[in-house]
Amino acid sequence: MLQTQQADITQLDVDAIVNAANSSLLGGGGVDGAIHRAAGSELLAECRLLNGCRTGEAKMTRGHRLKARHIIHTVGPIWTGGKNGEADKLRACYTNSLRLAAGAGLQSIAFPCISTGVYRFPPDRAAQIAVESVRAYLETPCSIQTVIFCCFSEADQVRYKGLMEA
Repeated sequence: MLQTQQADITQLDVDAIVNAANSSLLGGGGVDGAIHRAAGSELLAECRLLNGCRTGEAKMTRGHRLKARHIIHTVGPIWTGGKNGEADKLRACYTNSLRLAAGAGLQSIAFPCISTGVYRFPPDRAAQIAVESVRAYLETPCSIQTVIFCCFSEADQVRYKGLMEA
């Protein structure tokens, strides 16, 4: 089941939340910084052991002080005009995060709007890629029952609702 919520992703009680991380996995601004602050210093210590992450890939840690049991870290593409494989890299973020969650037998996962902040991916295009990627992945049998698109802004929530209802 696909859902959208306007909420603080660090407050969701799900099996996993997805962190729109930078390649170091050592914290940053936006969603990444909020997740690191809420999860506590234990998250930083665990992330140091992961040796970073490449764009489109995903790695999982424990949730530490969050309600979410796990955090799946994925690195979205930086928008440079759309001619450098940005759409495919963003699609890989969703697919690889879902693959990791399903491989661990998780049932619920929440995604933020990946790459639409300081990485400047156009929000409408990013949302379309997100919804299409998740729908395509869920067509194959897996443990995942609930996917939440967690939107920080009302505008993002309206955007995702429109795509999900189409």
